[in-house]
Amino acid sequence: MKEIQLKYGCNPNQKPSRIYMADDSDLPVTVLNGRPGYINFLDALNSWQLVKELKEATGIVCAASFKHVSPTSAALGIRLPDRLKQSCFVDDIQGLDDSPLACAYARARGTDRMSSYGDFIALSDPCDLMTAKLIRREVSDGIIAPAYDEDALELLKIKKNGNYNIIQIDPDYECTPLEIKTVYGISFEQGHNDLKITDELLNNIVTENKDLPAEAKRDLIVALITLKYTQSNSVAYAFDGQAIGVGAGQQSRIHCTRLAGNKADTWFLRMHEKVLNLPFRKDLGRADRDNVIDAYINKNEEDVCESWEKYFTKKPDPLTESEIREYLDQITGVSLGSDAFFPFGDNIERARRSGVSYVAQPGGSIRDDNVIDTCNRYDMVMCFTGIRLFHH
Repeated sequence: MKEIQLKYGCNPNQKPSRIYMADDSDLPVTVLNGRPGYINFLDALNSWQLVKELKEATGIVCAASFKHVSPTSAALGIRLPDRLKQSCFVDDIQGLDDSPLACAYARARGTDRMSSYGDFIALSDPCDLMTAKLIRREVSDGIIAPAYDEDALELLKIKKNGNYNIIQIDPDYECTPLEIKTVYGISFEQGHNDLKITDELLNNIVTENKDLPAEAKRDLIVALITLKYTQSNSVAYAFDGQAIGVGAGQQSRIHCTRLAGNKADTWFLRMHEKVLNLPFRKDLGRADRDNVIDAYINKNEEDVCESWEKYFTKKPDPLTESEIREYLDQITGVSLGSDAFFPFGDNIERARRSGVSYVAQPGGSIRDDNVIDTCNRYDMVMCFTGIRLFHH
């Protein structure tokens, strides 16, 4: 197919809209169902690059959940502990552990469920039936994958009253070395960002502590590849093979670190005993549960709780600030990646509060010594990668 006509551009007034190949060759994507829009394809093509690269870097199947051209999370296909299954609302799915791809999407979708509402999904491998069953019950706009098992495709086709966007991409497609886009009638040209993110980028350890275990290397790779396809400025926290907090599109580095850190804290706190045992009404929908959990954790009950009877079978005990701090203070081993250098040590101070033990950033600030000293104070390991990962 030479081109695909889209409903409209970013907004309904932006017509006409289409995707096509500038060299008049066939598109590497096929729409199997639905009618993807302009933003859908931006999400699809960015998220596909992420999972393709992450699979190549780790050798593990993976998935990503995208919203507005940034990932809410990317995750490897690692089995979920029971508490994580419960917090991700997948503890009722029989046979989940038998599908690494379904585990990857359960992790990606479960990281930041409020932001992932209406997401676009990318899978590194052909979509199997278990993954389709998981996707079927979530609110999602569409999916991109290299292939679909026949039973998985048939199940996805009935989603959204038959209008679910399903895209298949040629896994062997390689883009041209030059990228061109037009802004206000002016064409921009640059080389495609084909920098490979590997363990070698983590060799320059600049802190006194140089103990970087294999799991931390894996998580730093997850964070850095996630950042490569996140709107800048951006920071990502990673743990147990997944990005657990992504701070995207902030003008200030510390705001990225705070935003991502708050999301990471919420991810951990969703597994707190009080949260797992909230007495929800059985008729409460999944999206409402997500809203209430977020409000409960972040002390914004007034945003959703007109009365507790609307959500719970009995009034829940509050999760106090001291309980939150005590819970989070026990967490260590989190990895943190940044798409550009940290200009001040305040980013490290904030990261420490979310259990960060390992950091990867480009380095090159005039205050690198201050950032290194702050890491040394908390016995963190920090690598200077020497590469920037801005994405716009």
